[in-house]
Amino acid sequence: MSVSESSGIAEYVKANRLAQKEKKALEARGLSAHPEVLEELFPEAAHASGVDLPLTEIPVDRIVGTVSAGRVSAFSASFLPLPEANTEFGAKWIALCEAHLSDTGIREPIECVEYLGSFYVKEGNKRVSVLKYFGAVRISARVRRLLPPRTDDPRIEAYYEFLDFYKQTGIYDVQFTKPREYARLAAAVGKKPDEEWTEKESKQLASVFCGFKEAFNSLVGNERTLGAESALMLFLKVYPYEQLAAMAPQELKKALSAIWNDVRTVSEPETITVKTAAEDGEKKSVISKLISIVPKHLDIAFIYQGDAQSSAWTRGHAEGAAHLKKALAGSVTVDEYFHADTGEEAEALIAEAVKNGAGLVFTTTPPLLGASLKAAVKYPKTAFYNCSACQPLSSVKSYYCRTYEGKFITGAIAGALAENGLVGYIGSYPIMGVPASINAFALGVSMTNPRAKILLEWSCTEIDCVRKLREKGVRVISNRDIPTPDVSHLSHGYYGTFILDENGVPLPAASPVWMWGRLYENIVRSILSGSTEKKELAVNYWWGMDSGVIDVALSQNVPEGVRRLAGVLTERLRAGELDVFAQRLPAQDGSLISDGETPLSSLEILKMDKLAASVAGHIPGYDELLPLSRPLVRSLGIYREELPLETDE
Repeated sequence: MSVSESSGIAEYVKANRLAQKEKKALEARGLSAHPEVLEELFPEAAHASGVDLPLTEIPVDRIVGTVSAGRVSAFSASFLPLPEANTEFGAKWIALCEAHLSDTGIREPIECVEYLGSFYVKEGNKRVSVLKYFGAVRISARVRRLLPPRTDDPRIEAYYEFLDFYKQTGIYDVQFTKPREYARLAAAVGKKPDEEWTEKESKQLASVFCGFKEAFNSLVGNERTLGAESALMLFLKVYPYEQLAAMAPQELKKALSAIWNDVRTVSEPETITVKTAAEDGEKKSVISKLISIVPKHLDIAFIYQGDAQSSAWTRGHAEGAAHLKKALAGSVTVDEYFHADTGEEAEALIAEAVKNGAGLVFTTTPPLLGASLKAAVKYPKTAFYNCSACQPLSSVKSYYCRTYEGKFITGAIAGALAENGLVGYIGSYPIMGVPASINAFALGVSMTNPRAKILLEWSCTEIDCVRKLREKGVRVISNRDIPTPDVSHLSHGYYGTFILDENGVPLPAASPVWMWGRLYENIVRSILSGSTEKKELAVNYWWGMDSGVIDVALSQNVPEGVRRLAGVLTERLRAGELDVFAQRLPAQDGSLISDGETPLSSLEILKMDKLAASVAGHIPGYDELLPLSRPLVRSLGIYREELPLETDE
């Protein structure tokens, strides 16, 4: 027996042991122990049109299965050999192994089919097995590409975007399953749409992704649902492409480990935990308190865009910080940092806050989320909370208010006051939670005025909303909510729901009120009592009237009977006895937003993107928005994943 034969047999025995171990582990988890079969996985592929590609080098880790079942049972899921060494199969595998270890090598290309970015072997399974076993990165292949019919399926859209990306770069390795990710990756690399790629740029990206995927695979373990591509896009939000490209393997692995919990939640956004009510810290068990690290004192920093004089939103949060400082005097120290108006300014102010001892940082607007995530990775001992909704991150908790509850009550008031059956609604931004507020308002209107019509306009567009609604005969209009607990806002300006008199002068009626101080007090009390959620969970605090963070202010212009109705609704919402959407709610397109029988989950309400049939109007497209409105819509927009990339224009 020659040395090469001996080596070949020894390697086969090792490969076979690994195959048996993988097969056993997968079967124990209820998973398939063998490579995928294209004909079984995608029967429609048999009828897809195809095109033959030039002889090419394909990434070995994208080879996931075989075209037909054939000898698929001879391989474990990762193409390791399962038969014994003394079989005909074993002899052929050993011969290929010896060729690979010799100066000759394995030169004959395999034949395979590519479908949706993955490869299925038609001829050459054993060559794939040997090369995968020895850790080959690429393999020579004759490829027939099967093209699925174009549909609006996100996976299909992403695949056709891949084809364009492949034409530009020649890179097969990166396979996104959601549309527009290739464009975002190109932008992160510094390439504009339709800009040509040089061979050097393509090779660098392929090399960078290969290194990133190696670090990713070393961490992923058995979490097979996680994808390196989604992890890469999250990573690029924290580390610029140039910095990633310069990272050594160990440095990269360490940096990726720091955001691993966020990688999980981004890959599995359904794992978001939405907390809809403040918890009583006193109810936490004694044992759980003893094993928790509960701070006795908190140094807290508030980071604001703009200042309290120029921004009503910032003023509301600043008053919330003042409430917190007074309510928990002796237990907290509060510092405030204004004018975090750019990413660089936000990062600098957060760094200053941490340097000054902040253990808890509140960033008070959605556009500050990016700076918050970077800081959370950089300062892991500091807790970060961002005022936004539906964020799949564990490093940064998010918080917002259930304003739709207040809108439901003001809708009931508006319906009672609309003598001509017309009610106006001025939407703020097409972001998470706003369609729910519009629909809840519509349900309130229908309660007191079943035949009323709600005419919808948007303040984030160039339209003079009040003027347009008045010209249509509308006299009762719902506008922006009162931003602070100071109800004197009702006496001036176009806040809340108001009535236009014969001269067009607004008479205040009612408005939801944001009680930011109560929200901050609730969060900090939960931290001080040790009842907050685990750090590795993606938690969104979405509190409403039962937590005291939303209230409804009424003016003297609301008739007594209507005031009493509003009071009853308020008390039922505060007690948690009223579900606004627990009724049949048809949408404009004839579908059902709610069937009235199955309760809507918090995420379904937050992500609501259809309008009630009683609403006349539409959700504005991105090109209809004022430039100043676009950053917020990029952060929280209900269609944020579908938005065009930012340009220099």
